[in-house]
Amino acid sequence: MATTAEFAVRTPAGPGSPRLPLVRLPGVYRPQADTHLLASVVARMPPPVGARVLDVCTGTGALALTAARLGGTEVTAVDISWRAVLSVWLNAFRHGLPVRARRQSFMDTDGRFDLVLANPPYVPAAAATADRAARAWDAGADGRTLLDPLCDLAPRLLAPSGCLLLVHSDVSGVDTTLDRLRAGGLRAEEVARRRNPFGPVMHARAAFLEDAGLIERGRRHEDLVVIRAER
Repeated sequence: MATTAEFAVRTPAGPGSPRLPLVRLPGVYRPQADTHLLASVVARMPPPVGARVLDVCTGTGALALTAARLGGTEVTAVDISWRAVLSVWLNAFRHGLPVRARRQSFMDTDGRFDLVLANPPYVPAAAATADRAARAWDAGADGRTLLDPLCDLAPRLLAPSGCLLLVHSDVSGVDTTLDRLRAGGLRAEEVARRRNPFGPVMHARAAFLEDAGLIERGRRHEDLVVIRAER
């Protein structure tokens, strides 16, 4: 059964941002602190009017809707989940925003974009799971199963003046992301950071994260970080 998630589709006005109900089919990632942090950065650095925007690993399409509301007139949202794609289509139709949803991997995406938004799975996992919902956050032993290929692909996705805005946890290696983007010829920097206590998934994996050397013993928080990369 579909559920409804509340999400502030942000505008530069900030606190006055309207909260819109978003349809979320079972197994689709619910907008959480990382989604909201990235949306706040998009509001501070909005795409130019008429920009071509790509939202990868889109989930409900919350970030794509934000970009469309802020001026993107050609917004494409991609995800490998049919349920995510349907959720995006329903949300775009419901709110009258110009967002196209496609079922595909970002690695199969063609074209160049003025803005690429990414909130990919980044949570380290000791082993693969059959849980459908977990694929919205599980990302291999170091959390970089999708982060690394996205960093490598970014230069080919960006238009000459385009930029990437990417959010993930510091547990998954911020310096690694910056180094990988810079190795591709992009200028990359951290533009936002927010500390959050571990949620249920990270709490359940704390011992694994400690044993793997990904967090210090006793640590029960993570920093969510937004990275901007441009030519």
